[in-house]
Parts: sequence; structure tokens; C-alpha cells
Amino acid sequence: MNYLIMLNDGPYGTEKPYNALRIAMSLQKNFNAKVTIALMGDGVINAVSGQDTPEGYYNIERMLKSIIVKKGRVILCTTCMNARGMSGDGLVRGAEKSSTDEIARVIEEEAEKVLVF
Repeated sequence: MNYLIMLNDGPYGTEKPYNALRIAMSLQKNFNAKVTIALMGDGVINAVSGQDTPEGYYNIERMLKSIIVKKGRVILCTTCMNARGMSGDGLVRGAEKSSTDEIARVIEEEAEKVLVF
């Protein structure tokens, strides 16, 4: 099954990114699912590398890396990045600058289920 998980919140203001990525990782592990994470709005901030969280606290960067290593895809809305002054430098390795058109294409042509957080 192919999933698109759209994430609109920043990494640590709510638990939405944490919960979305836990579900993505579980889908990959337990169901061999193909997962694409689309980061939009403040969600693009999730893909900034170099996150330094307290010991024992979840780390969104590590979670994204785990998804990518298991053949998942992480795409970022370039318009959303530009609005936040992000150039694309310093992103988690494997995360891709993308477009609304590409996200729409994934919804239409690849995703069998879409989850929005």
C-alpha cells in the first residue's frame, strides 16, 4: 500500500509531527508500505538537520532519516520553504525540495491513502 502523509506543523510545538512519523515508521516496518512524507507550511521546518534534543526526547531528524533509509520519500513544498527563508541548505540528507504540483501528482498517481497532520 502507498501512503502520503502530509505534515503541516513544526517539529516541537505539538506532537503531530512525532505521531505522524511514528505511524509512518510503523507502516514501513509492519506492512512494508511505501511512505511519502510531504512537508508543507511550518512542516518544512521538520527537515532542518542538526536538531539537538534532550537525551530521551524524540528527535524528528532521526525519525525522518529512518523513513528515508527504508526507501521512504520526504518532499518539501518549496513555496513554503521560501516563505520561511529556507534555501534548502542544511536539510536532512535525502529530503527533497519539491512543489505543490509534485505533491498533487503523488496524491493523484501514487497514494492509495492520504493522512493529514
